[in-house]
Amino acid sequence: MILWISIIAATVILDQLTKWIVVSSMELFESIVLIEKVFSFTYVANYGAAWGMFSNHRWIFMVVTSAALIIMPIILYRYRKVHFLFNLSLSLFIGGAIGNMIDRIFVGYVVDFLEFTFIDFPVFNVADICVVCGAAIMIVYALFFDKTFFVDKKPATASANAEEDPSHDGTDQKNADDGN
Repeated sequence: MILWISIIAATVILDQLTKWIVVSSMELFESIVLIEKVFSFTYVANYGAAWGMFSNHRWIFMVVTSAALIIMPIILYRYRKVHFLFNLSLSLFIGGAIGNMIDRIFVGYVVDFLEFTFIDFPVFNVADICVVCGAAIMIVYALFFDKTFFVDKKPATASANAEEDPSHDGTDQKNADDGN
């Protein structure tokens, strides 16, 4: 469990440190080109999600993130002995969610600053990277490591099989034969 807490803490610290550097050294909407027509540091205030979606609905992000920050640590603790990738994924999710939640609470918006200028892609931050990497790792885990992830977990029983058979009318064959 210490490993997962360390990953969460490192994620939050790296996210907040990079945001602090940007806020303290750049003006809002200032852009520093690192690779011409490819990549820039561009300080923007994101009041919503990607591309500013739902920017007038900050409460949605606060509620959803709060719920996730209650549920995901419980899942992480409960399933701490599951595969490494499962726990790494949850740890990155949690760290990213905390990083952006800190911004929403204390700044009123999320500080974004990483911009790929060669495509129409939203400006993002370290917390966003962690959330996306966590999602990608969870997909890899579900597809390649947990063969039961997409399988119905209920054990099959004779009565359950009879109920699922649309040709079965609930009567025994013996009782149906007695009526003739």
